[in-house]
Amino acid sequence: MTDQELIQAVLNGNKQAFGVIIKQSEGLVAQIMFKMISDAHARKDLVQEVYMRVYLSMGEFKFQSKLNTWIGGIAYKTCLKYLDKRPLGTSEIMEGDYPLMESGMETRAITQKELAGILKGAIDQLSPIFRTLVMLYHQEQMSLEEIVAVTALPEGTVKNYLYRARKLLQKSLLVKYKKEDL
Repeated sequence: MTDQELIQAVLNGNKQAFGVIIKQSEGLVAQIMFKMISDAHARKDLVQEVYMRVYLSMGEFKFQSKLNTWIGGIAYKTCLKYLDKRPLGTSEIMEGDYPLMESGMETRAITQKELAGILKGAIDQLSPIFRTLVMLYHQEQMSLEEIVAVTALPEGTVKNYLYRARKLLQKSLLVKYKKEDL
């Protein structure tokens, strides 16, 4: 079924069609939630809130983007709203916050699996918005236009934040590891 057919079926009371929409979008919603919200209980509640909002505003969808992009935007905005209400710790990597390499640390080649874990750990240290943008662009392989639609941020801001996130990652990784190891 097309997005239009699915929405029409939901508006006509077909609950199974809404289940299909959830199935098609749950991966993206989960990615956004995991990158932006660290509390597992809050994520569960927020996912329910996202799909409640989607269901209640289904008639407002204008088909100017993909249905998944629209739902991703709702998930993103729901997370931002939640984060605005909660006091945040400093999760963004700031200049000078890097632990120094231990002098006795053994240098060795890092395997692909270790490298993926190291990168994931560094990404997890970014601010929620930087983590989310990196995930949407690099993992979900969304275009800049799709990210703009999801986040409602100007394209220049998205580009700037992606650039800053990459620079923070590079700086963090190079402080902890030798360039040859990576």
